[in-house]
Amino acid sequence: MIEILTSGLMNSVQDLGRPLYLDQGVGRGGAMDRQALTAANLLVGNEAGAAGLEIAVFPFRLRFSAPCLVAMTGAFANARLGDRSFPAWWAREAEAGGELRIDAPLSGARVMLAFSGGVNLPLVLGSRATDLKSGFGGLEGRALKRGDRLALGPSRIRAKQPAGHGLDSELLGRDDPALLRIMAGAEYADFADEALSVLLGSDFVVSRQSNRQGMRLEGELLTLTRRLELHSHGIMPGTVQVPPSGQAVIQLAEANTCGGYPKIAHVIGADHWKLAQARAGDRLRFRLVDRAEALAAERAPPGCLKQKSPISRRSR
Repeated sequence: MIEILTSGLMNSVQDLGRPLYLDQGVGRGGAMDRQALTAANLLVGNEAGAAGLEIAVFPFRLRFSAPCLVAMTGAFANARLGDRSFPAWWAREAEAGGELRIDAPLSGARVMLAFSGGVNLPLVLGSRATDLKSGFGGLEGRALKRGDRLALGPSRIRAKQPAGHGLDSELLGRDDPALLRIMAGAEYADFADEALSVLLGSDFVVSRQSNRQGMRLEGELLTLTRRLELHSHGIMPGTVQVPPSGQAVIQLAEANTCGGYPKIAHVIGADHWKLAQARAGDRLRFRLVDRAEALAAERAPPGCLKQKSPISRRSR
């Protein structure tokens, strides 16, 4: 059992979401940084899709009621487990009564937490993920708040080293601007040559008007060669749409399942973690790739990791 001591409106229980209900109008949802959650789960001996916590509002604090192996991945943040510092992309055993505190990230936007056994909440449509937009799943379909208590499943692993174990990782904040690989969208050819030059040759800034549903970008306008009247059509996380304002919007984890704005591009799945870790004011740049390169990136080791195997570090 863990008890939430401090939290915020965007902190929630998440797993890998609900990919099988798009035809019923239910978005995939789940963790914004799926690669980070998967890595955290592997560090504590869980299945990749076990439920953990997505933390986007800081400081965040929780207390453990029993010994538990916990891993922290995603954004790089100052954190302490009891009286010891807790590095990012690291797993360590917490003692009963121990407290974990995470301060605002130094790099990146979202911290993912996994616990041995996973967060044990009822499945809704095959997932424990919180859909904050629609208000279901997770813990009563809402964000975490002070006093919430979450049960954990049976632990499968114990820490082999007092200092714990972890992974080396790379984060969005180390590249400025962050490079996002895209494939052409259905209406790509309907945009003016000047707009395509802007798309592939200019920087865009992440707007403060962004959330788990979508990321608004600020930059030069993307104009069409002609006015388009489109019926609503299927969209997915990573879809880059251009509303009449000419400012691009990237669909994120809680994207709607359909929309009518022209689709200029799609951010490939291997780079979605960069979207998850982008903060307001960060700069992004796009590079066009073909299907073969996108598939090769999907099969490659996760881009947020330098290596796949846990490595030892000295205690901090």
